Amino acid sequence: MRLSVVLGEWLDRPIDADLAVAERADQLGYPEVWIGEMAKLDAPAAAATIVSRTGSIEVCLGPLAVTVRSSVQIALAAATVAAAGNGRPVHVALGTSSDVVTGWHGRTRTGAATRLGEAATEVRALLDGERVGGFRLRQPPPAATLTVAAFGRRAIEAAQSADRMVLNMVTADAAAELAPQHRNTAVWLAAAVDPTPDERRWLALGFVGYLAAPGYGEMFAAAGFGELVEFARTRPHPKELAARLPDEILDAVALVGDESHVRRRIDQYARAGIAEIGLVVPPLDLPAGPRTLDALAPR
Repeated sequence: MRLSVVLGEWLDRPIDADLAVAERADQLGYPEVWIGEMAKLDAPAAAATIVSRTGSIEVCLGPLAVTVRSSVQIALAAATVAAAGNGRPVHVALGTSSDVVTGWHGRTRTGAATRLGEAATEVRALLDGERVGGFRLRQPPPAATLTVAAFGRRAIEAAQSADRMVLNMVTADAAAELAPQHRNTAVWLAAAVDPTPDERRWLALGFVGYLAAPGYGEMFAAAGFGELVEFARTRPHPKELAARLPDEILDAVALVGDESHVRRRIDQYARAGIAEIGLVVPPLDLPAGPRTLDALAPR
């Protein structure tokens, strides 16, 4: 099982907290850090900063929203970060994001699934130095790979031409259904070795926004949280939903516990067909952050 690191983009922490995780992951020998993009930082700018501060860890930009960024913008970003890293491999992940995020940018998710498939083809061609719409990169990034974030059927179809497919926060049972649909499937999972009760609660609250979402709600219901999903779909205030959210939800969709338990959970996902886990670790100012990175570091 390959273990990489995902920047958590915690909205209650400064951007420096994300960068510190990447630097620590590099020191410990993790092969790759994923830099998502939603409401906190610009992923390409953060990636350029990370490669300037680290020695060998490779960066993956995204998933970047194809409903917000054009294929040319994404390819230019990858090429620029690769140049900042003196040719260190830079990887790209694509996704469709959400209605909220596209609204911030004055865009729409209409036709998002179609756009994802088109962007996967276009970005792959651009990274390979080919022309798309008359444009080509003057300095294509070396050894760049392409990942597509998938969950629904059409996103999985779009991922077929990519080097890797990534799933976000799914149960081992859901992973077993989805992983065989791509030759190289990764999953992002919250991870915490020996967290305190307060840290467990902090991590659990991160799932509030997923409970009512199509697909995710059904997954949580199958994991035994059906009543909670029904309540979430009545659109209560987030504080009301958070008050009902049990910490035990972590046992279904995260790697949380002592090291031996976390490693058993990793093995569960390996048996489900997952080739890589992106560890979404707590920030380093929480005890479980550095403890988790240290405990699961490559040996």
